[in-house]
Amino acid sequence: MNRTMRIAFLCKRQYTGHDVISDRYGRLYEIPLHLARIGHTVHGYCMDYHHREGYGNWSHQASPGVLHWESQALGKLKFPTLLGYPSRILKELEAFRPDIIVGASDIPHVALAAWLAEKLRVPCAVDLYDNFESFGQARIPGFHAALRWAVRKANLVIVVSQGLRQFVEGKYQPGAPILVMGNSLDTSLFHQRDRAAARASFGLPMDAKLIGTAGSLYLEKGFAPLCAAWEKISATRNDVQLVLAGPVEKGITLPKGNRVHYLGNLPYTRVPELFSALDVGIVSVMDSPFGRYCFPQKVSEMLACGLAVTAADIGVTSELFADIPEALFRTADAQDMAEAIVRQLDHPIRPDRPIRGWEELVADIEPRLRALAAIDTQNQ
Repeated sequence: MNRTMRIAFLCKRQYTGHDVISDRYGRLYEIPLHLARIGHTVHGYCMDYHHREGYGNWSHQASPGVLHWESQALGKLKFPTLLGYPSRILKELEAFRPDIIVGASDIPHVALAAWLAEKLRVPCAVDLYDNFESFGQARIPGFHAALRWAVRKANLVIVVSQGLRQFVEGKYQPGAPILVMGNSLDTSLFHQRDRAAARASFGLPMDAKLIGTAGSLYLEKGFAPLCAAWEKISATRNDVQLVLAGPVEKGITLPKGNRVHYLGNLPYTRVPELFSALDVGIVSVMDSPFGRYCFPQKVSEMLACGLAVTAADIGVTSELFADIPEALFRTADAQDMAEAIVRQLDHPIRPDRPIRGWEELVADIEPRLRALAAIDTQNQ
């Protein structure tokens, strides 16, 4: 029987607009969850950058293993809390006695995981779900150096895409192995629903061709080219209407008109319903340090809902749609985007790629974590 581990998992609490603990959302939740379901004891430590509830802890069902979460909020006294956080977590881990520490989500948590692992003399793995240098916090003096140091100290580096792997290899030159683990989704939530019922639930027209997206409607996420593409489509196709949902960046003006439907910032559980209502989903990403290395979760979510998708020809989406390049458009090119959307409206095609679940993805990396913990035990 394989040896079970005690795993410490460090990450931020708010992630892509969701709460890791209460929403049980995304990569930062699914990795600890499925490691626990394999049989390990996992303690997650989340820094809450936004809320003011102070300290909290929760136990989630993850048998046959254990999944326990702790969260510390910055509160009003942000700097004292930040300065005291590493020593507090160190004391907790001295009591927990982890076999391995995993750092994820951003530069502070990756660097903290490497520092704690060095103090406790246990292995460290870091999970880079994005190019952390593209985050705003990377502008803080010393953060680039902290990221490089942490990646080089790690015993295992996990990245979200092949493109990010090449970037990490070239820039940080880690001595540890690099594993690629993409993103997945909750297949119990994201699946195709009845189109008519989905449209009715949002008050959308039954007989129109609906295109659109759900997510952060921000300039850095490619929203301006999408708006420009809509102007071109709406001028030539009276049968097409635009549907948008998500938070709107300050200063952005949404497209106007009776063929534009803005649904607000939808609860995550209603996003699959929206995708089931559309004819074509749009994933617009800019050619930027973020866009080149991110793994757009919306692509997988839209495809799981049976939606035809058109996406920016960059990074992971270029790989996903390699067999159907007609579904891709050049980044920031409104005309090319408009043409790709119309092609998908008139002759929809979808990539023939199975979506691997979180359970399968985590099962791929778990043996590497267990091997590191076993080696460390033998050396003690």
